[in-house]
Amino acid sequence: MKSMSEQEQKISIDDAMSDMKSLGFERMETLNGMTYKKSNTIIVVPMREPYLHVRFHQALSALMSPPNQQRAILFAVGHEVGHAYNQMIMNILSDPVMNQWQYVLTIEDDNLPPPDAHIRLLESIDADGGYDAVGALYWTRGDVQMPMCYGDPEEYKKTGVLDFRPRDVREAVKNKWLVPCNGLAMGCTLWRMELFRELGYPWFVTVSDKAPDSKGFECFSQDLYFCRRAKMAGKRFACDCRVKMPHIDWRTGIAY
Repeated sequence: MKSMSEQEQKISIDDAMSDMKSLGFERMETLNGMTYKKSNTIIVVPMREPYLHVRFHQALSALMSPPNQQRAILFAVGHEVGHAYNQMIMNILSDPVMNQWQYVLTIEDDNLPPPDAHIRLLESIDADGGYDAVGALYWTRGDVQMPMCYGDPEEYKKTGVLDFRPRDVREAVKNKWLVPCNGLAMGCTLWRMELFRELGYPWFVTVSDKAPDSKGFECFSQDLYFCRRAKMAGKRFACDCRVKMPHIDWRTGIAY
């Protein structure tokens, strides 16, 4: 019997996929392909109470991990949020194994990250030449909801004035864009590990004190305090408007 040549054995990709159309793979949404990279990630969760709400536990358990990568989850219970983050980052950097990992993913227990949040943020952190941190899009709670995506880097370049006003993200949400910004909240944000090595302790400080220029008082949440330091050091942040996340008020059950 005559054997088939190597060329005769080959079939086109379209022909090969035609046999799979009835299996439902055409309904799957795929991410842009990229070469393999190390994406080992430590998830850090500061908690007000020593227990998890069932809805937060469900969201955290459903969070997809990048294939063939290591992932750990660390909890800090009962501390002021800035102190909790500082302590956990110090613990990570002092550990001879975890300090070699690539990312820290902060998730706060009043948010419900979507299952693909980690995967999406790993993709977007390398977009546009690379960012130092990228975060999910979510909103402040209460009667006036604002996107927690702060300040325009282009204005900062032009004026030298670093502002943290909420950005208008309506077009970005519609088109699933990545929005560069001066500051991010920490409810679901992916940070490069080297960022914490470069800037040094303390990273996250909640500030309500007299301003250095004696023009009054200044107030900063721990996240924007760190973002201000990072932006002044030339770091880049962005909000990924594909990753939309509910911000929960556990007292009322309302998601913003």
